[in-house]
Amino acid sequence: MSNESTHKEYILKVSCPAGSGIVAAMTVFLSERGCYISEMSQYDDPESKTFFTRCRFHVESGGYGLADLRGEFEEIAEKFTMDWKLVAADEPMKVLLMVSKFDHCLDDLMYRLHKGEINMEIAAIVSNHKDLRPMAEREGIRFVHLPVTKETKREQEIALMEIVEETGTELVVLARYMQILSDNLCAQLSGRAINIHHSFLPGFKGAKPYHQAHERGVKLIGATSHYVTADLDEGPIIEQAVQPVDHTYSPEALVAVGRDTETVALAKAVKLHVEHRVFLDGNKTVIFK
Repeated sequence: MSNESTHKEYILKVSCPAGSGIVAAMTVFLSERGCYISEMSQYDDPESKTFFTRCRFHVESGGYGLADLRGEFEEIAEKFTMDWKLVAADEPMKVLLMVSKFDHCLDDLMYRLHKGEINMEIAAIVSNHKDLRPMAEREGIRFVHLPVTKETKREQEIALMEIVEETGTELVVLARYMQILSDNLCAQLSGRAINIHHSFLPGFKGAKPYHQAHERGVKLIGATSHYVTADLDEGPIIEQAVQPVDHTYSPEALVAVGRDTETVALAKAVKLHVEHRVFLDGNKTVIFK
Protein backbone atom coordinates (compact mmCIF):
# COMPACT_ATOMS: atom_id res chain seq x y z
CA MET A 1 0.00 0.00 0.00
CA SER A 2 1.01 3.59 -0.53
CA ASN A 3 2.26 5.72 2.35
CA GLU A 4 0.07 8.60 1.18
CA SER A 5 -1.98 9.94 4.07
CA THR A 6 -5.61 8.97 4.38
CA HIS A 7 -8.39 11.55 4.08
CA LYS A 8 -6.74 12.97 0.96
CA GLU A 9 -9.47 13.79 -1.55
CA TYR A 10 -9.61 12.40 -5.07
CA ILE A 11 -11.75 12.95 -8.16
CA LEU A 12 -12.76 10.08 -10.43
CA LYS A 13 -14.08 11.17 -13.82
CA VAL A 14 -15.63 8.56 -16.12
CA SER A 15 -17.43 8.38 -19.45
CA CYS A 16 -18.36 5.14 -21.18
CA PRO A 17 -21.09 3.41 -23.20
CA ALA A 18 -24.28 3.44 -21.16
CA GLY A 19 -25.23 0.17 -19.47
CA SER A 20 -26.26 -1.40 -16.20
CA GLY A 21 -23.89 -2.04 -13.32
CA ILE A 22 -21.50 0.87 -13.85
CA VAL A 23 -22.35 2.85 -10.71
CA ALA A 24 -22.55 -0.30 -8.62
CA ALA A 25 -19.10 -1.41 -9.77
CA MET A 26 -17.58 1.99 -8.98
CA THR A 27 -19.16 2.41 -5.56
CA VAL A 28 -18.37 -1.16 -4.46
CA PHE A 29 -14.77 -0.70 -5.65
CA LEU A 30 -14.37 2.44 -3.55
CA SER A 31 -16.19 1.05 -0.52
CA GLU A 32 -14.01 -2.07 -0.45
CA ARG A 33 -10.94 0.15 -0.33
CA GLY A 34 -12.08 2.26 2.61
CA CYS A 35 -13.17 5.25 0.51
CA TYR A 36 -15.96 7.63 1.46
CA ILE A 37 -17.86 9.27 -1.43
CA SER A 38 -18.64 12.91 -0.60
CA GLU A 39 -20.02 13.99 -3.99
CA MET A 40 -21.28 12.12 -7.03
CA SER A 41 -22.97 13.37 -10.20
CA GLN A 42 -24.09 11.36 -13.20
CA TYR A 43 -25.88 11.72 -16.51
CA ASP A 44 -26.96 9.26 -19.17
CA ASP A 45 -27.21 10.88 -22.61
CA PRO A 46 -29.97 9.06 -24.51
CA GLU A 47 -28.80 10.50 -27.84
CA SER A 48 -25.17 9.43 -27.72
CA LYS A 49 -25.93 6.47 -25.41
CA THR A 50 -23.04 7.59 -23.23
CA PHE A 51 -22.86 7.55 -19.45
CA PHE A 52 -20.99 10.31 -17.59
CA THR A 53 -20.10 10.50 -13.92
CA ARG A 54 -17.86 12.53 -11.61
CA CYS A 55 -17.13 11.23 -8.15
CA ARG A 56 -15.26 12.98 -5.32
CA PHE A 57 -14.10 10.84 -2.41
CA HIS A 58 -11.48 10.43 0.28
CA VAL A 59 -9.77 7.42 1.82
CA GLU A 60 -10.98 6.84 5.37
CA SER A 61 -9.11 3.64 6.09
CA GLY A 62 -6.84 1.09 4.49
CA GLY A 63 -4.03 3.40 3.37
CA TYR A 64 -4.84 3.33 -0.35
CA GLY A 65 -3.04 6.00 -2.36
CA LEU A 66 -3.49 7.37 -5.86
CA ALA A 67 -1.20 4.85 -7.58
CA ASP A 68 -2.88 1.93 -5.81
CA LEU A 69 -6.36 3.08 -6.76
CA ARG A 70 -5.40 3.78 -10.37
CA GLY A 71 -3.78 0.39 -10.76
CA GLU A 72 -6.67 -1.58 -9.32
CA PHE A 73 -9.38 0.43 -11.12
CA GLU A 74 -8.00 -0.65 -14.51
CA GLU A 75 -9.97 -3.91 -14.41
CA ILE A 76 -13.31 -2.10 -14.01
CA ALA A 77 -12.37 0.51 -16.62
CA GLU A 78 -11.57 -2.22 -19.13
CA LYS A 79 -14.79 -4.12 -18.39
CA PHE A 80 -17.00 -1.10 -19.13
CA THR A 81 -14.77 0.44 -21.87
CA MET A 82 -14.27 3.58 -19.79
CA ASP A 83 -12.53 6.80 -20.70
CA TRP A 84 -11.44 7.75 -17.20
CA LYS A 85 -9.22 9.90 -15.07
CA LEU A 86 -8.39 9.67 -11.37
CA VAL A 87 -6.60 12.65 -9.81
CA ALA A 88 -5.87 14.22 -6.45
CA ALA A 89 -8.46 16.95 -5.88
CA ASP A 90 -5.95 19.47 -4.54
CA GLU A 91 -3.38 19.01 -7.32
CA PRO A 92 -3.20 22.26 -9.35
CA MET A 93 -3.59 21.83 -13.09
CA LYS A 94 -0.74 23.12 -15.23
CA VAL A 95 -2.12 25.77 -17.56
CA LEU A 96 -0.43 27.60 -20.44
CA LEU A 97 -1.93 30.99 -21.27
CA MET A 98 -1.81 32.44 -24.79
CA VAL A 99 -2.32 36.18 -25.32
CA SER A 100 -1.82 38.89 -27.91
CA LYS A 101 -2.29 42.55 -26.93
CA PHE A 102 -5.52 42.63 -24.92
CA ASP A 103 -4.76 42.16 -21.22
CA HIS A 104 -8.15 41.90 -19.49
CA CYS A 105 -8.54 38.12 -19.59
CA LEU A 106 -4.92 37.51 -18.55
CA ASP A 107 -5.19 40.02 -15.72
CA ASP A 108 -8.47 38.50 -14.50
CA LEU A 109 -7.17 34.93 -14.52
CA MET A 110 -4.03 35.89 -12.59
CA TYR A 111 -6.14 37.80 -10.04
CA ARG A 112 -8.42 34.79 -9.51
CA LEU A 113 -5.38 32.55 -9.17
CA HIS A 114 -3.96 34.79 -6.43
CA LYS A 115 -7.32 34.76 -4.64
CA GLY A 116 -7.41 30.98 -4.69
CA GLU A 117 -10.48 30.82 -6.92
CA ILE A 118 -8.89 28.64 -9.61
CA ASN A 119 -6.66 25.71 -8.69
CA MET A 120 -4.07 26.04 -11.42
CA GLU A 121 -0.38 26.63 -11.96
CA ILE A 122 0.58 28.89 -14.85
CA ALA A 123 3.30 26.99 -16.69
CA ALA A 124 4.05 29.83 -19.12
CA ILE A 125 2.53 32.75 -20.99
CA VAL A 126 2.97 32.60 -24.76
CA SER A 127 2.30 35.55 -27.04
CA ASN A 128 2.73 36.63 -30.64
CA HIS A 129 3.50 40.15 -29.33
CA LYS A 130 5.68 41.55 -26.55
CA ASP A 131 3.09 43.96 -25.11
CA LEU A 132 2.16 41.81 -22.10
CA ARG A 133 5.67 40.67 -21.21
CA PRO A 134 5.83 43.13 -18.24
CA MET A 135 2.68 41.57 -16.72
CA ALA A 136 4.24 38.12 -16.86
CA GLU A 137 7.58 39.29 -15.50
CA ARG A 138 5.93 41.08 -12.56
CA GLU A 139 4.43 37.75 -11.55
CA GLY A 140 7.65 35.83 -12.14
CA ILE A 141 5.98 33.78 -14.88
CA ARG A 142 7.90 32.56 -17.90
CA PHE A 143 7.05 34.62 -21.00
CA VAL A 144 7.67 33.19 -24.46
CA HIS A 145 7.47 35.42 -27.53
CA LEU A 146 6.46 33.48 -30.64
CA PRO A 147 5.76 36.03 -33.40
CA VAL A 148 3.55 34.55 -36.09
CA THR A 149 3.59 35.27 -39.81
CA LYS A 150 2.25 33.22 -42.70
CA GLU A 151 5.75 31.91 -43.26
CA THR A 152 6.53 31.08 -39.61
CA LYS A 153 3.13 29.77 -38.46
CA ARG A 154 3.99 26.06 -38.71
CA GLU A 155 7.40 26.57 -37.10
CA GLN A 156 5.93 28.52 -34.19
CA GLU A 157 3.16 26.00 -33.61
CA ILE A 158 5.78 23.28 -33.36
CA ALA A 159 7.64 25.46 -30.84
CA LEU A 160 4.40 25.92 -28.89
CA MET A 161 3.81 22.17 -28.66
CA GLU A 162 7.39 21.71 -27.50
CA ILE A 163 6.66 24.13 -24.63
CA VAL A 164 3.43 22.27 -23.84
CA GLU A 165 5.31 18.97 -23.62
CA GLU A 166 8.29 20.43 -21.76
CA THR A 167 6.15 22.06 -19.07
CA GLY A 168 3.68 19.21 -18.69
CA THR A 169 0.86 21.59 -19.65
CA GLU A 170 -2.58 20.01 -19.24
CA LEU A 171 -4.68 22.93 -20.50
CA VAL A 172 -4.02 25.71 -23.02
CA VAL A 173 -6.12 28.86 -22.59
CA LEU A 174 -6.45 31.35 -25.43
CA ALA A 175 -6.98 34.47 -23.30
CA ARG A 176 -7.71 36.75 -26.26
CA TYR A 177 -5.02 35.24 -28.47
CA MET A 178 -5.70 36.79 -31.86
CA GLN A 179 -4.32 34.10 -34.15
CA ILE A 180 -6.16 31.24 -35.83
CA LEU A 181 -4.69 27.86 -34.90
CA SER A 182 -4.04 25.36 -37.67
CA ASP A 183 -6.25 22.28 -38.03
CA ASN A 184 -3.28 20.13 -37.03
CA LEU A 185 -2.69 22.06 -33.80
CA CYS A 186 -6.41 22.02 -32.98
CA ALA A 187 -6.35 18.24 -33.33
CA GLN A 188 -3.29 17.93 -31.05
CA LEU A 189 -4.97 20.10 -28.39
CA SER A 190 -8.42 18.53 -28.70
CA GLY A 191 -10.28 18.71 -25.40
CA ARG A 192 -7.49 20.63 -23.68
CA ALA A 193 -7.60 24.10 -25.23
CA ILE A 194 -10.19 26.74 -24.33
CA ASN A 195 -10.97 29.93 -26.27
CA ILE A 196 -13.14 32.99 -25.62
CA HIS A 197 -15.02 35.09 -28.15
CA HIS A 198 -17.75 37.69 -28.19
CA SER A 199 -21.15 36.21 -28.85
CA PHE A 200 -21.91 38.38 -31.86
CA LEU A 201 -20.27 35.75 -34.03
CA PRO A 202 -21.21 35.05 -36.73
CA GLY A 203 -23.44 38.14 -36.75
CA PHE A 204 -20.72 40.79 -36.63
CA LYS A 205 -17.51 39.49 -38.15
CA GLY A 206 -14.28 41.33 -38.78
CA ALA A 207 -12.96 44.48 -37.16
CA LYS A 208 -14.74 46.44 -34.42
CA PRO A 209 -17.67 44.09 -33.71
CA TYR A 210 -18.88 46.28 -30.82
CA HIS A 211 -19.07 49.29 -33.12
CA GLN A 212 -21.13 47.18 -35.51
CA ALA A 213 -23.32 46.15 -32.59
CA HIS A 214 -23.82 49.81 -31.63
CA GLU A 215 -24.94 50.63 -35.16
CA ARG A 216 -27.48 47.80 -35.04
CA GLY A 217 -28.82 48.73 -31.61
CA VAL A 218 -28.15 45.43 -29.84
CA LYS A 219 -29.81 44.83 -26.49
CA LEU A 220 -27.52 42.13 -25.11
CA ILE A 221 -23.75 41.85 -24.94
CA GLY A 222 -22.39 38.35 -24.53
CA ALA A 223 -19.33 36.12 -24.61
CA THR A 224 -18.84 32.40 -25.17
CA SER A 225 -16.05 30.18 -23.90
CA HIS A 226 -15.56 26.91 -25.74
CA TYR A 227 -13.10 24.18 -26.60
CA VAL A 228 -10.91 24.88 -29.60
CA THR A 229 -11.67 22.97 -32.79
CA ALA A 230 -10.80 23.36 -36.46
CA ASP A 231 -14.21 25.02 -36.93
CA LEU A 232 -13.39 28.58 -35.93
CA ASP A 233 -15.29 29.68 -32.79
CA GLU A 234 -17.68 26.75 -33.11
CA GLY A 235 -16.24 24.27 -30.61
CA PRO A 236 -18.23 22.66 -27.76
CA ILE A 237 -19.49 25.41 -25.47
CA ILE A 238 -18.43 25.41 -21.82
CA GLU A 239 -19.73 28.72 -20.46
CA GLN A 240 -21.56 31.84 -21.66
CA ALA A 241 -22.09 35.25 -20.07
CA VAL A 242 -24.47 38.04 -21.02
CA GLN A 243 -25.30 41.59 -19.90
CA PRO A 244 -28.20 43.83 -21.00
CA VAL A 245 -27.43 47.14 -22.75
CA ASP A 246 -29.53 49.85 -24.37
CA HIS A 247 -29.46 52.83 -26.72
CA THR A 248 -27.49 54.98 -24.25
CA TYR A 249 -24.36 52.84 -24.56
CA SER A 250 -21.63 54.27 -26.77
CA PRO A 251 -19.35 51.92 -28.74
CA GLU A 252 -16.71 52.44 -26.05
CA ALA A 253 -19.20 51.51 -23.31
CA LEU A 254 -20.14 48.36 -25.24
CA VAL A 255 -16.47 47.42 -25.48
CA ALA A 256 -16.17 47.79 -21.68
CA VAL A 257 -19.20 45.58 -21.12
CA GLY A 258 -17.73 43.12 -23.61
CA ARG A 259 -14.53 42.92 -21.59
CA ASP A 260 -16.54 42.08 -18.49
CA THR A 261 -18.50 39.28 -20.15
CA GLU A 262 -15.34 37.84 -21.71
CA THR A 263 -13.47 37.68 -18.39
CA VAL A 264 -16.44 36.12 -16.57
CA ALA A 265 -17.15 33.47 -19.22
CA LEU A 266 -13.50 32.51 -19.62
CA ALA A 267 -12.75 32.34 -15.88
CA LYS A 268 -15.79 30.15 -15.24
CA ALA A 269 -14.87 27.83 -18.10
CA VAL A 270 -11.29 27.46 -16.89
CA LYS A 271 -12.46 26.81 -13.32
CA LEU A 272 -14.90 24.13 -14.48
CA HIS A 273 -12.20 22.43 -16.55
CA VAL A 274 -9.50 22.42 -13.86
CA GLU A 275 -12.00 20.96 -11.39
CA HIS A 276 -12.62 18.11 -13.86
CA ARG A 277 -16.30 18.98 -14.20
CA VAL A 278 -16.49 19.10 -18.02
CA PHE A 279 -17.03 16.15 -20.36
CA LEU A 280 -17.02 16.26 -24.14
CA ASP A 281 -20.18 14.77 -25.63
CA GLY A 282 -19.79 15.06 -29.39
CA ASN A 283 -20.26 18.72 -30.27
CA LYS A 284 -21.68 19.44 -26.81
CA THR A 285 -20.44 19.34 -23.24
CA VAL A 286 -21.79 17.69 -20.12
CA ILE A 287 -20.94 19.78 -17.05
CA PHE A 288 -21.45 18.83 -13.41
CA LYS A 289 -21.49 22.10 -11.44
